Order: sequence, then structure tokens, then C-alpha cells
Amino acid sequence: MDALEVMTHLEKVTPFFQPIFSADEHTIIGYEVLGRFWEDGEAKSLGPFFHDAEVPDEFHLEVDDLILRRALDRLLQSQCGTSLFINRDARLLTKDSGEHFLSVLHEYEEKGLKLSDIVLEVSQSGCSDELERVLRYYKTLGIRLAIDHIEEMSGHLHKFVNCSPDILKVSLQTLRKNTVNQTYKDFLYSLSMLARKVGASLLFENIEMEYQLQYAWKHGGRYYQGFYLHEPAAQFLNTRIQKDKLRRKCQEFIIHEKRSLEKVYRLAESIQLELQEITAKYAKKSLSREQLLEAVAKHFEGMCFRVYICDENGFELTSNYFKQDGKWIFQPEYYDKNWSWRPYFLENILRMRKNRMGLLSDLYSDIETAETIRTFSYPLNDREYLFIDITYEFLFEQDGLLY
Repeated sequence: MDALEVMTHLEKVTPFFQPIFSADEHTIIGYEVLGRFWEDGEAKSLGPFFHDAEVPDEFHLEVDDLILRRALDRLLQSQCGTSLFINRDARLLTKDSGEHFLSVLHEYEEKGLKLSDIVLEVSQSGCSDELERVLRYYKTLGIRLAIDHIEEMSGHLHKFVNCSPDILKVSLQTLRKNTVNQTYKDFLYSLSMLARKVGASLLFENIEMEYQLQYAWKHGGRYYQGFYLHEPAAQFLNTRIQKDKLRRKCQEFIIHEKRSLEKVYRLAESIQLELQEITAKYAKKSLSREQLLEAVAKHFEGMCFRVYICDENGFELTSNYFKQDGKWIFQPEYYDKNWSWRPYFLENILRMRKNRMGLLSDLYSDIETAETIRTFSYPLNDREYLFIDITYEFLFEQDGLLY
């Protein structure tokens, strides 16, 4: 898009509004403001204009202001009481310590704008000390903060977290195939845990297909955005426009999730009962720990690839009994290694001790094999705990266990 064409025809610049839907009420709770340029009767995205590094900052700022003002005019005229998500380049925002952007909002505040209806989306990967100060100040005024492209923040994430963001935006553009890399799924899961810890809500954007919506729902998304739900529009929409569809899809997701959880629980119960029989025989015959590992591995031959025993503090009491190239071998180098540093290890030990029941883990990537697995942990007594690592192949063959 030619920058001079845009700057000489500013009357063709207009805001479009992409609705953002809530998971709890299934209604529109706000809109992301997007820049469009009318050309040949078509509203074309201004993305190329804003992403062109050769366009002067002054041009970017002028068009940004124009879009913002026209969006705020629409908001006040509509009196619909919705929220506007406003994109701002962090670098431009801090050029004057954020004063210019704030002056526009104050101008409209005098006309009836509530600053709490503004969600500032910071769209830049770096977070300088100056940006952190500006964002903190905005927060004191009631402006809410959304961190865009959160998956690209890497080393700057801690600074954005220090600003107490209200919303973390996560793109599902990569999640276009059901066979997406498990590492990416694990990363998104980690983001959902981060959001929970810092008190922020997750907004999943670029939802273009139903399975992406299901993934967002399953992984703690409070807000949804994307063409699957609604494309950007020139006007505000009925807040209930997708309520029936979202409610129906949510019910389908709930049924599917329940079925998957039931399969996980049934597997755990089955392993529990079989281990009770094996360990009862082990106790009667006074077998060694290594002999117990051999018995367990033989019984669960088609399911597991590694078994070992730890004490209540996470120290291995045995070697690993490991299936390598189809043969079972002992790995004595693992004796006395400690695994208490693993997340939830000690918590799970205490749960097993209290309930006298085994636990089946969620899906995770094994450190050594890099495969997606689950682990079943089983209390032999108050001091010894058996761990059975279940293969990806077995989980894949059992419908619902890789979900």
C-alpha cells in the first residue's frame, strides 16, 4: 500500500471493529479497532502501511490518531457501552512518555468516554523501563492492558508481567493442524498457567476453525476472536449475535471433554487394580525391588517403556528398568538420582500417601526420549512409590488419551 496515497486521502481511512467474545456469557464484550482504507469500493487493511519501516513515524502516528478518534466517535454515538481494544506500537508510545495518546483519551473523556472501556494492546516485543513506567501509569487511570503477541516476548516477558496486564493475547495461527507439534501445545499450556498466576485473562485470536475454538476453550481462554466467529465489520454488532452458536459449541466441547476424562480415569482404575494384584504376589514371595520391576514390565509390556521405584523424597531406590530396541535393560546409573525438583512431584507423593491410590499424569514431553507420554505413579507403601512411564504408541492407540 502506497503511503503517499494514504496520506493524501485521509478521508478514506476508517476504523473497522473485530468483535471479541466471552467464554462465560458467549456475548461480545469488546472490539479490536483495525485500520482500513477504502479503495475501489473495498476496505483494505492498513497493516502493510503500519508495518512498513520506511514510512515516517509521523505518518504512522497521524493515521493512528485518525483511526482512534473516528473509533471513539462511533463508540460515543452508539452508546453501546462496549470496550475498545486499541493497538499501539510500544516504540511510538514512549516517544513522548505516552502523553500524546493519553491527551486524546482525556479529550474524549470530557465527552463521556470511560477510560475503563479502553484496552491498550501493546504490539511490540521489547519492554523498556520507560514503557513499563508508562503502562503502570495508564493502569492507575483505569486503562486496561493487553499484551499482544505474548508468544514472542521471551526475555521481556517479566517486565510486562510487572505491569499487571489484564489480558494476554495468544495467536492460534500456528494451530492450523490437529497434528501441531506437542511442544507448541505445551507452550500454550504454560501461558495459561502464567495467566492464572498473574491474574490475567487469556484472549485467543486468529480462531479460523472449530477445533481452534475448542483448543482455546480447553486451555483456559476467557475471550475468543477470529474469522470463525466473526470478521471485522464497519459497525458494532448485536452483542448476542453468536450466543446460540457459542453455547451449542461449548456444550459439545463439554461432552467431548467428559468422555476423554472418563477414558483417562478408566485407564487409571485398570492400572490400579492390576498393580494391586501384582504387588500382592510380590509381597507374598518376598521379591526384590528389581524383580518387582521385571514383573511389572512384563505385565504391562505393550504399554510402558520405563519403570522404577523412588522413596517419598524422590530418591531412586532402583535402577531404571528401560525398554531399549525391544529389550528390557537395567540402567544402574539412575540409582539414587533425585526427582523432587519436578513440578508436583512431592505434592503427588502426599496425595498418594493420603488416598492410597495411584495417579495418572497429564500429557508431557519426556526429557530423554522427547516423546509425549503419561506416567502412572503408585504407592507401594508409605515409603516406596512405583513409576510407570506409558508409551506414546499406546496412548495413540487408545482414543482420547492424547487429547
